[in-house]
Amino acid sequence: MSRRCARPGCGQSADTTLSFDYSSRQVWLDALHPFDSPANHDLCGRHADRTHPPRGWALRDRRASATDAQVLVEAVEPVVLRYAS
Repeated sequence: MSRRCARPGCGQSADTTLSFDYSSRQVWLDALHPFDSPANHDLCGRHADRTHPPRGWALRDRRASATDAQVLVEAVEPVVLRYAS
């Protein structure tokens, strides 16, 4: 099942995950995380490209090519599985 963009009124498939940290005032855009999390927001490419952080916050666009995204998934899966057990 594909995840949808979190923007109200948008029905496009999500391809980007937005996450943030209040304490460091940073926003990150990453390739769609393999696991859904209520702490993150999934966005379609159009809305991800138009994302602007609040004034005083930094935006880091860490989206990568498909090959780089697969390397990220392979690096994250063992950690997630370890904590899921």
